[in-house]
Amino acid sequence: MLDDFMVRAALAGLGLALAAGPLGCFVVWRRMAYFGDSIAHAAILGVAMSFAFGVSIYAGTLAVALAMALTVSSLVGRGHAMDTLLGVAAHSALALGLVAASFVPGLRVDLTAFLFGDILAVGRMDLLWIWGGALAVLGLLIWRWQPLVSATVNEELAMAAGIDTRLERLILAAALAVVVAVSIRIVGALLISAMLIIPAAAARGWSRTPEQMAAIATGLAAISVAIGLWSSLRLDSPAGPSIVVAAAACFAVGAFRARG
Repeated sequence: MLDDFMVRAALAGLGLALAAGPLGCFVVWRRMAYFGDSIAHAAILGVAMSFAFGVSIYAGTLAVALAMALTVSSLVGRGHAMDTLLGVAAHSALALGLVAASFVPGLRVDLTAFLFGDILAVGRMDLLWIWGGALAVLGLLIWRWQPLVSATVNEELAMAAGIDTRLERLILAAALAVVVAVSIRIVGALLISAMLIIPAAAARGWSRTPEQMAAIATGLAAISVAIGLWSSLRLDSPAGPSIVVAAAACFAVGAFRARG
């Protein structure tokens, strides 16, 4: 079954949907879209470092994404506006990654595949990384669900209840880094934020509880993967961007329904 490249692509997309759906809800609730962009852009630096040191792309990307997440988290609230700090981090990391890649001896890889993803080229080892990372993030979110929701709704009340809100922020940052790392071959560094934000935003109009929104967001992300792969096959369009376009169509349907 795994010999078929479309089956591997569908399994990779489903793995991404399982993690990106619920995690994207926290990104939307806490208005962390630009934070996710900063970590995602740093992934290109991770790709360059992976080739330079001859390690797995997933391991290199995860290390750099985690470093970026922890660095940005530690700098928040130290004299700079949040959007300014994240803007500097996002664009600097992307530029540094592209420059670093140009200095890697013998690097002949088309970085476009890492900027926009190449889900149709996912192999068996990629599936192990993607599903391993996705299940780890999903398990972490299930384990910390109530403290994360409480800290998101009202940090002061959560602190009064004995919840370490700084720890919860670090958990979300680490989960974002893992999702960025495992998504680098699926939708790429420039589009992963879309898969976090759009299904969650679309699910908002159809849900009444946080749990419902997480479940619906996961379902919409999976549907977007299926429609995107189908349209890519039929129209010969790039698969990663096609998946994001399908997610945007789901959002448009949800917005039209809410207005009606």
